[in-house]
Amino acid sequence: MTDIIIQGICGRMGRALVEKISARTDCRVIAGVDREAGRVGEIPVYASWQDVACRGIVIDFSSPAGAAAAAAWGAEHGIPCVICSTGLSSEELDILQKAAEKTAIFRSANMSLGVNVLIELAKQAARVLGGEYDIEIVEKHHRNKLDAPSGTALMIADAINAEAGGQYEYVYDRSQVRQKRGDKELGISAVRGGGIVGEHEVLFCGAEEVLTLSHSAGARTVFADGAIQAALFLNGQQPGMYTMTDLLRGKLPCE
Repeated sequence: MTDIIIQGICGRMGRALVEKISARTDCRVIAGVDREAGRVGEIPVYASWQDVACRGIVIDFSSPAGAAAAAAWGAEHGIPCVICSTGLSSEELDILQKAAEKTAIFRSANMSLGVNVLIELAKQAARVLGGEYDIEIVEKHHRNKLDAPSGTALMIADAINAEAGGQYEYVYDRSQVRQKRGDKELGISAVRGGGIVGEHEVLFCGAEEVLTLSHSAGARTVFADGAIQAALFLNGQQPGMYTMTDLLRGKLPCE
C-alpha cells in the first residue's frame, strides 16, 4: 500500500484525486496540505509542510510556490514528489533540480497518459515527415484559463523541435505580418471558450495530405489518473528527475 500526501487537496484536482484513490486498493491518502488546516472527510489537512509529521509520496496540484515548497520538503525527508503545478519560474525549477539530487522528483506539464502518448506519436511523425510537412498546433481550453498558449501545447512543440534539432521558430500570431509561411515556422494557436477541459491537435500539413494527431480530455479525472500512476511509479525509485517518458517507457512498445 502506497501512502500519498496531496498538496492542494481542497481544490478541484485535489478532490478528484481523493475520489479516485478512495476506489483503489494499492494506495491511500494519509494527509493533505492546503491554505487552511482542517479535514477532508477523515483526512487531516495541514496549512504548512512544517506541520506534517507523517510520510508519504507527495502529489502536488497547487501553485509554483507550493510545488517548490513540496520539493524542498521532499528533499529534506527523502520523500518522492509528483509535481503537477505549471508556470514555475527558473528559480523554482532550480529548487526542483536540487531536490532531485536527494529524492525522486516527477514533473510533467500534463499528467494525462493520453497526451503524453500523443507527444510520442508527434515525435515519431516529425522524424518520418521531416521538413516536408508544415506543423501547426491548436489548443482549446475553458474560458477561465489564464495562460495562452497552454503549457501542454508548448510541451508538444518543444518535443517536436527537439526531435528536429531545434530548427523551428514558434509563431503565435500571424495577424500583424502579411507574408507567406516560412519553412521553419511552427504555428501555435489558442482557443478559449465555455467549459472545454482541454483539447490539443497537431497537424502535419503536406502539399496533398494532412496528418492530424489529437487528444481531448473529457474530464479532469484523466489528470488525476496520471498523477496516481506517477506516484506509484516513483515508489522505490532512486533520486533523480523523472518525466512521463520514463513512465511510458514500460507501457509503449520498443521502437
